[in-house]
Amino acid sequence: MVGHHDHMFKVLIIGDATVGKTSLVQRYANDSFNKHYKSTVGVDFALKVVQWSESETVRLQLWDIAGQERFTSMTRLYYKEAAACVVMFDVTNFSTFTSCQKWKQDLDSKVKLQDGSPVPCLLLANKSDLYPWAMTREEIDQFSKENGFTGWTETSVKENKNVNESMRVLIEKMMVATWPGDKDMSVSGHGDYINLKDESTSNWGCC
Repeated sequence: MVGHHDHMFKVLIIGDATVGKTSLVQRYANDSFNKHYKSTVGVDFALKVVQWSESETVRLQLWDIAGQERFTSMTRLYYKEAAACVVMFDVTNFSTFTSCQKWKQDLDSKVKLQDGSPVPCLLLANKSDLYPWAMTREEIDQFSKENGFTGWTETSVKENKNVNESMRVLIEKMMVATWPGDKDMSVSGHGDYINLKDESTSNWGCC
């Protein structure tokens, strides 16, 4: 196709074990959900192809990084050439929330964009269908701002809530980082809550 652009982006999915990283990848890439996934050993991969517009196709390499402590020494190798990142936590487990600071610092110390700035990184509050939450939305909002996240939103991989939508926000961020002139595409501020209910999904393509 004349004038067609094919973009390939490497996206990291990181966070503590059992927060739903593998479930997120499988839901997004294959639209499947299984509550009995085995813990990832090292890293798993999935590919998602998105028809972004009539002239642009986006291919996402999704890297599902193991959350166990013994694998984190390998992250420098795994993070190499990543274009963006998702850091996830379980809203019913406070320790997985505080661990996100460690994951974000590890990420920022090991990979940067070509201009030296941090890669776009969304903070996802997963399992939002479960109650009670172990933290308030205000706490998440402050945490997201203080730790330099691109923004945050709540997700429920089980209920397929905000999975495609949050990844679309991340794709827009990666496109802006690739073509800085397209600043009008930018979504959200720095660390702010991303209200996906107001986001149009008209340009969301699948498979």
